[in-house]
Amino acid sequence: MPSEKIRKLIESGRDFLRFDGVEDDHELSDQQLRLPQPPLVKDRSSDVVVDLPNNFNDLPLKNDILAVINDRVSHRVYTDESMSLLELSFLLWSTQGVKSIRGNNYATLRTVPCGGARHEFETYLAVRNIEGLKKGSYHYLPLTHQLEYLGEILEIEKTIGNALSDQRWAASANVVFFWSVVPYRAEWRYSYFAHRIILVDIGYVSQNLYIACEAVGLGTCAVGAFERIDCDKIFNLDGEDEFIVLASPVGTVSPKNKDKEDAFYAFLKQEQK
Repeated sequence: MPSEKIRKLIESGRDFLRFDGVEDDHELSDQQLRLPQPPLVKDRSSDVVVDLPNNFNDLPLKNDILAVINDRVSHRVYTDESMSLLELSFLLWSTQGVKSIRGNNYATLRTVPCGGARHEFETYLAVRNIEGLKKGSYHYLPLTHQLEYLGEILEIEKTIGNALSDQRWAASANVVFFWSVVPYRAEWRYSYFAHRIILVDIGYVSQNLYIACEAVGLGTCAVGAFERIDCDKIFNLDGEDEFIVLASPVGTVSPKNKDKEDAFYAFLKQEQK
């Protein structure tokens, strides 16, 4: 039986999911109060910027949507092959690419849905094996479809493993996607109701990464177990107005690794007994 502390945490989580609102709440959101809108994206902070290719028609994509959905699985075993910059570019575009801007910089329309088109996430990368990129931390600039280089990650494999709660398999990925949330982008419009919407929105982003990986022949596995403070430190996030909410290692995969993956899942099943 769970302890009293754990039971209270479980119940508070259920209350959050039910969200029955607040009695006699007539307060307006900051948007309704006509307070200034937060920026659509985070400003660039680095002088080192990489232009990303967008000739996606050159990729050998699996275009049968039924096959993509049927074949999509989580991958935790990766090869040692490099990933191309074009493949990485395709994944970034698929998960947070900006298709257009509405109004006077009121909202971005992207490749994923989002409550109120607030798009409250920023994409960070821990790059380990991408052609044309040096190892280190990067930040995606969706308005210009570029990457900015943030700096070196010391002992990158160890750092990734530690940040993802000792899930050492993740350290063999070519790149790890880290999504941060800037809560006020959603709070400005939805006030105290924003946070449940945020968790729904990140699901859209994660699923687009799964689908894009399957289409281009790569593998990924979303990771909910991570050390949030350690992840924030990698990208110099303050942990208050911006912090990591999900991670997803991405790597090259091969049918030859199926036996290794089956063995890995068998090991996990045994560990859970």
